[in-house]
Amino acid sequence: MKKIFVTGADGFIGSHLVEALIKKNYKVKALVYYNSFNSFGWLDKIDERSKKKIEIITGDIRDYNTIKSCLNNCESVINLAALIGIPYSYRSPKSYFDTNVEGTLNILQAAKDLKIGKIIHTSTSEVYGTPKYLPIDETHPLNAQSPYAASKISADQLALSFYKSFSTPVSIVRPFNTFGPRQSARAIIPTIIIQILAGRKKIKLGNLYSTRDLSFIDDTINGFLLMLKKNPQGEVVNLGTGYDISIKDLVKIIAKEMSVKVEILTEKKRVRPKNSEVEKLRSNNRKAKKILNWKPKYINKKGLIKGISQTINWFSDKENLKIYKS
Repeated sequence: MKKIFVTGADGFIGSHLVEALIKKNYKVKALVYYNSFNSFGWLDKIDERSKKKIEIITGDIRDYNTIKSCLNNCESVINLAALIGIPYSYRSPKSYFDTNVEGTLNILQAAKDLKIGKIIHTSTSEVYGTPKYLPIDETHPLNAQSPYAASKISADQLALSFYKSFSTPVSIVRPFNTFGPRQSARAIIPTIIIQILAGRKKIKLGNLYSTRDLSFIDDTINGFLLMLKKNPQGEVVNLGTGYDISIKDLVKIIAKEMSVKVEILTEKKRVRPKNSEVEKLRSNNRKAKKILNWKPKYINKKGLIKGISQTINWFSDKENLKIYKS
């Protein structure tokens, strides 16, 4: 069996995906971002038996020669490498385009030249912006409300252009807001949990009234595995639960699960510029169910609470928590 090349393998979703691929007996070549600490990110935290089965390569998606070399002897590539923090994209938009667009171009060009059989590119629900209608399906207009979203729209369109121009076997998976163990502290659920675990009774957040469609990591990973299996070339597929919740109500759920009472403070630096705020995200996941037979397990409020409980338990482990700054 030839290998699957996974970029962004050291990240939140990437590390979970690599673990899942290993459990399915795939051979995996994992690209992690080179750093002077010789860290493999979250791949350092997976069990040693699984880690020994992975070919880990340090490098940078922005370097074409690295990517082409990595793709040798691979049959598929799943591109998860990206800069994702929206606030930082206001400060350094060029770095987002260098990584998210140029990096994607490197993947596509190398895959085309080497005749790779499957290319799965990772998008984001942020490309839709504040919706014109709900739930949001894959034909909804794209509306970049941040430099990050603009870079991801550009990367998505580039991927689709390769499919249309060269018949490059590209498909796009578009997760809504995935959460779970290992997620960045910049994300809303870890932000709330970490502040509570630090003993804070006043939780500092941004906009409390925007709503998000939150998918537990297990469901998102299952979606990636099905995309790999079904290979729906030229298709864009949403992965979301179809249930959205406000940040304010999310805090209430987390506080209740952690048996604490908290006060919410709106901190100006956490609030997006007015015209940049995406007010509401709720997925239409009919396409995923139809062409992938994807059946999310963590659905509606009950499923959200179940996923949050598992996430709280993971962050409550002292060895896990000490990785994060409170």
